[in-house]
Amino acid sequence: MKQEAGKMADLAGNLARAEAALARFSGGVTHRIGGRDIGSDASFETVSPVDGAVLARVARGGATEIDAAVQAAGAAFGAWKALPGKERRAILHKVADAIVARADEIAVVEAMDTGQAIRFMAKAAVRGAENFRFFADKAPEACDGQTLHAPGQVNMTSRRPIGPVGVITPWNTPFMLSTWKIAPALAAGCTVVQKPAEFSPLTARLLVEIAEEAGLPPGVLNVVNGFGEDCGRALTEHPGIKAVAFVGESATGSHIMRQGADTLKRVHFELGGKNPVIVFDDADLERAVDAAVFMIYSLNGERCTSSSRLLVQDTVYDEVCAKLAERAARIRVGHPLDPETVIGPLIHPVHEEKVLSYFERAKAEGATIATGGKKVGETGCYVAPTLFTDATNDMAVAREEIFGPVLTAIPFRDEEDALRIANDTDYGLTAYLWTRDLERAFRMTSALEAGMMWVNSENVRHLPTPFGGVKASGIGRDGGDWSFDFYMETVNVCFATAAHRIPKLGS
Repeated sequence: MKQEAGKMADLAGNLARAEAALARFSGGVTHRIGGRDIGSDASFETVSPVDGAVLARVARGGATEIDAAVQAAGAAFGAWKALPGKERRAILHKVADAIVARADEIAVVEAMDTGQAIRFMAKAAVRGAENFRFFADKAPEACDGQTLHAPGQVNMTSRRPIGPVGVITPWNTPFMLSTWKIAPALAAGCTVVQKPAEFSPLTARLLVEIAEEAGLPPGVLNVVNGFGEDCGRALTEHPGIKAVAFVGESATGSHIMRQGADTLKRVHFELGGKNPVIVFDDADLERAVDAAVFMIYSLNGERCTSSSRLLVQDTVYDEVCAKLAERAARIRVGHPLDPETVIGPLIHPVHEEKVLSYFERAKAEGATIATGGKKVGETGCYVAPTLFTDATNDMAVAREEIFGPVLTAIPFRDEEDALRIANDTDYGLTAYLWTRDLERAFRMTSALEAGMMWVNSENVRHLPTPFGGVKASGIGRDGGDWSFDFYMETVNVCFATAAHRIPKLGS
């Protein structure tokens, strides 16, 4: 009884913190351009997926606001890139400190704006601070290059910040994913114009405020809210933006590439995935089930790296599916501010409708709903954790990115069959492999078409490693120096160290 009362008190406390944090948005959310609040004639509402309540009215920007933000970023670029890396490092560490100090506020706002469970959002805010610290520490060496010797010459390479960049961030865990793009851009010496996703714009406003209060100069980070068709397009087509980093759907990435083509923009895309988790019969099945459950049902399944296709060797298929169905049925669906909740409401009614539409399609194509497959409750965008069995890789639930708490289980015979099924997809972001056979692990990972693979592990990120996908899952890599390769130009200077024959023409 005491334990239950304690849980209720925790929920009540989180609700009170959320109410206080959201009150600051009651007057509306403006753009932040050049260190100033800028409004727009048009606006839109951001609503909570918990109950559909309006959280805030948000200024809707377009070409005018984007141009103002690009001008501000351009004006701030010269001083920011000239600032020694050591000084940029100090500022970015102050930003990280300020994020940690306001982590609770960020977490409750993010939970209410996205529907993500507080147990995950609390960690996401802290991970955002870790992103700033990691890239802050690399700022002093960001310009470093190599010395390359050849007969009669020495070549020296270095890197220079590319200029103002556009960052278009997604609606799932937007705070953490924003820092994953913005922190390396700032550490490299670039200035940024960010367009947050219209479904969850609130924590982008918190980040720019936190950064400026921590000492980031005005105009170095600018935020313009709006929709992709006008605000996003104005950003990707603007000649003052030298590169665009985007996280989102593959189809949108194609649009952005076309829009940036006339100005020859550099692009970095982290796009969709239909990622396989491959379980052989020699694997530690309990750990494999733990990892599969975590990677599809945490964060509401709204994550690009989720293990949405479960490929299980036929000799243990029934056993593994039974374990998964039992676990999925026990997962707590509820209010995102309840500490016991694992799955909160999906981001928006439009997305909820998309996810629900797959349940009848799957049954019509012959799949079995082992658990879930339904909406939960009458209010809000709640969907039960779902497992499809008896599935084949040609079904819609095996081919299309559902982006929800939905797992599709497919049996395979042997290595060759597993590889065929795993690679038979338009995507190639991640793959997860479970086996005790080291030689098999090397064979499989050498042949899997994915930008990132984990063997006997869920997605455990190590920030210096490259993050990105192949095929329709993206272009480019984040993490470590790979981030700087995108936000900086590499230049080479050749010094002649001895006189050499120069061809004489016209003499």
